[in-house]
Parts: sequence; C-alpha cells; structure tokens
Amino acid sequence: MTDDVTTTDVARRLEAILMIVDEPQSLVSLAAAVGAPVPAVRQALEALVEDYDGRAGGPRRGFELREVGGGWRLYVREEHDDLVAEFVGGQAPARLSQAALETLAVIAYKQPVTRSQVASIRAVNVDSVVRTLLARGLITELFTDAETGAIHYGTTDALLVNLGINSLDELPPISPLLDDGSEGFDEVVR
Repeated sequence: MTDDVTTTDVARRLEAILMIVDEPQSLVSLAAAVGAPVPAVRQALEALVEDYDGRAGGPRRGFELREVGGGWRLYVREEHDDLVAEFVGGQAPARLSQAALETLAVIAYKQPVTRSQVASIRAVNVDSVVRTLLARGLITELFTDAETGAIHYGTTDALLVNLGINSLDELPPISPLLDDGSEGFDEVVR
C-alpha cells in the first residue's frame, strides 16, 4: 500500500468514528480506535480538515472538523447554525440564566475558587447557581481545603467544548471589559 492509500484508509476510519461521537476525542483515543499510529492519525485529520474546508479541490462542506477541548469533533459550520437550530427546534438545551453566566465567569477566571469567594465577588448567594452548574457538568469540585473544609471549584472540559476553545488561556482578558472607575471624576462639583 502507498502512503496515500494508507492515509485515505485511516481518514475513512476516522470519519466513521467522528460521525458517532458527541464529545471531542483525543488524538490517542482516535489512534487506538482506528488501529493506526498517532502521526498517521494526525496526518489524516489534517487531510480531512483541508477536504472539509474545500482546500483539497472539492467543495466546502456544511460541517467542519475542529480540535476543541483537547480533542477532535465534527461541528456544523457557523453560517448554518440558524438553519440547524430551526430544524432541531425545541430540542436545544436550556440556556443559562444571567446569574449562572456571571457565576460561571467568576469561576472560570478565578479558579480554583470557593463558593464563598464567588458569593463575595457577586455580592449574592450562589448556592443554587453552583448546584445548577455542577449538574450541567460545566464546573467541578477540584479539592477541599483541609483547614476550612471549603470546596474549591473549577471549570470542566465541557465548558471548553461549549465555548469552542481548547483552553482557558483562550478566554478574552477581563481587564479591558471592566470599568476603570474614572467616570464622573471630570465633573465639576459645586
């Protein structure tokens, strides 16, 4: 077999696996699933990305292959999100409340963080919101403080997948989004 045939065969096997997974799969798990060495799987994945993006001479597909959350998965292209959402209808998961989004942001940027630390930052009780985020698998208990017994929380890979990023390092810097406190200082006080 030539290298091209081997890459094509590995790519076909990868497509079969990627069509049925609902979570990103690591390079190693994909290699084990298709019975091929990791470098051959990486090469086949790159070839599939080029093919789906239309860079290999064919049409650009309505889906794309992306590396997200430490693994590979097929996704609907962004320009088709509305079409797919309309087709799926009411099967979309419930959205997070504003309180849940704010709590999740505090945990994502400050982790590891305790419930009381989150509550002091948000200036509200966050007990039920933290339970909701835990139930949805977006945060997890990282460890318990030996002295205080406080549980420290952090985000999960599920959050990365939902955000479409590989790591928390890809979150936007928060400081440009915050008010610098200068508003109102230029006004003349009489």
